[in-house]
Amino acid sequence: MLVSGIHIGIYSRREREKEEEECETMEAPKLLLLILLIPCDLFIGKSLGDGVTHEEAKELRDEVREMFYHAFNGYMNHAFPRDELRPLSCGGEDTLGGYALTLIDSLDTLALLGDRERFTASVEWIGKNLRFDINKTVSIFETTIRILGGLISAHLIASDHNTGMRIPSYDDELLHLAEDLARRMLPAFDTPTGIPFGSITSTAGGGTLTLEFGILSRLTNDPIFEQVAKNAVRGLWARRSKINLVGAHIDVFSGEWTQKDAGIGTSIDSFYEYLLKAYLLFGDEEYLFIFQEAYKAAMKYLFNDPWYVEVNMNSAALVWPLFNSLQAFWPGLQVLAGDIEPAIRTHAAFFSVWKRYGFTPEGFNLATLSVQQGQKSYPLRPELIESTYWLYKATRDPRYLDAGREILASLQYGARCTCGYCHISDVEFHKQEDHMESFFLAETQDSAKLTKTSSPSSFSDSPGLLLLPNPINLGLHPAILTPKPAKHCCETS
Repeated sequence: MLVSGIHIGIYSRREREKEEEECETMEAPKLLLLILLIPCDLFIGKSLGDGVTHEEAKELRDEVREMFYHAFNGYMNHAFPRDELRPLSCGGEDTLGGYALTLIDSLDTLALLGDRERFTASVEWIGKNLRFDINKTVSIFETTIRILGGLISAHLIASDHNTGMRIPSYDDELLHLAEDLARRMLPAFDTPTGIPFGSITSTAGGGTLTLEFGILSRLTNDPIFEQVAKNAVRGLWARRSKINLVGAHIDVFSGEWTQKDAGIGTSIDSFYEYLLKAYLLFGDEEYLFIFQEAYKAAMKYLFNDPWYVEVNMNSAALVWPLFNSLQAFWPGLQVLAGDIEPAIRTHAAFFSVWKRYGFTPEGFNLATLSVQQGQKSYPLRPELIESTYWLYKATRDPRYLDAGREILASLQYGARCTCGYCHISDVEFHKQEDHMESFFLAETQDSAKLTKTSSPSSFSDSPGLLLLPNPINLGLHPAILTPKPAKHCCETS
């Protein structure tokens, strides 16, 4: 498959058939009758002609715009400059350090929607008011994907006329903030393993820094950021099991795995995602090699078509027969890798859970076919809509527009509240909770791209742009390589 002009031949049909033959002779986790027990045909069985019309797509695009501004205005009117909105009580709360987090997470969506006035005003406010010289304990992982990623993405948009959203008075203020923030995080990488310590030492946390830190090195001409991020990936991969699986949590000082459950969801998800996207963005063959090996192992030991389970990283023995909502990014990643057939089947399975409850719970037990106790919430995660977008881009199958319409309808009916959109604390009873993650406003990017018409009304339709959404389980900031930074990126790498 061609992705942004790059051919990724990572997993051929012959390789899969060979591995399926090998699996017949070895013991592997099996979940009996799962394909039959969950009605994926509700999605798979739709004909190609059952999608939305051009007029309906325009209506959906307008609806996405209205959804964004309902939440954005709610935040600006009732919570700004605190980090996040309490949408039921119409107040604010600081959840990551008091950095106007939701505004930062909203910048690239404002640009995508063509809102020059608010984008410019927001960039100018952040440049004048945001400072990191305060004593706060923060998560390296969350700070990187939300704040650092948001600043870098908005800088690339504001600084280059090719985006159509260049700010004439902009003087790299966001880039300077991003560099300052990243330098303050560098001491976290001073560990024997090279894996950074943070509030949570997960595999995703250690392996989900390469894009932001890599781009920052190219923009600042300082290789240190990319070096520490790459060393963290190497540190994790060097401690993989003999069957090329990684666990969920690791001791960054001893290098010992403290949680040996391997999966594609919670605590591991973006490790896989950033490997492939780092290769696509930088052309670094080392990232591609690691991704190929890790992906093949995941498909051999974690894939129970069309679902994915968690197994022991050493023995591949089944640990948890669970679908968790963070797994929903995987079909989109498979599209980028060119492995579309299993992506279609898995997306259909995941979407069937959404259709059953109106949302995806944090955990769905594949053995009992019910919501996992203690994992009934839906915190407005964007992974399913992101995969829906990528599958539509790859197939042009209107069923994915239809899926987007159903997802938006669920959000409007079940999550919309007084000042924004609420967490759902229980997907079975659609009980609302007074919290809205900042990434909900970044999430609407993929909804907007999925439902937009062919009219080139925003920078995402401009020629010469590489629009590559970042990981998305927690943030969806686009890594936009316009001609100027793209040329610099290629020369540097």
